[in-house]
Amino acid sequence: MTVAQLQKELDLKILSMPLPEKEVSSGYTGDLLSFVMGTAQEGDAWVTIMSNLNIVAVATLTDVACVILAAGVTPDAGVIEKALEKEVNILSSPLSAYELCAMIAGQLS
Repeated sequence: MTVAQLQKELDLKILSMPLPEKEVSSGYTGDLLSFVMGTAQEGDAWVTIMSNLNIVAVATLTDVACVILAAGVTPDAGVIEKALEKEVNILSSPLSAYELCAMIAGQLS
């Protein structure tokens, strides 16, 4: 499934989607950025409530397919511009991280 397909299926808001055809292979949730850096995998749809500029750096290092901001979180100033520059897909949802992960698992099974 691509990020564009996941966005459509989960009705996610697009904040930055320079690579809509990037493949989503799994889901991941975590908010401790240093832990995410060491455990997230390439192709993950990373669900988080973190909204600062560092999410772009972590997404770039781990090569996740996209970052999904849960619980209606909005990104800090400059995050979307940096995400577009670094080609990081960022989506958002009013749903909780738990709900999003359950829905992602359902889509990928």
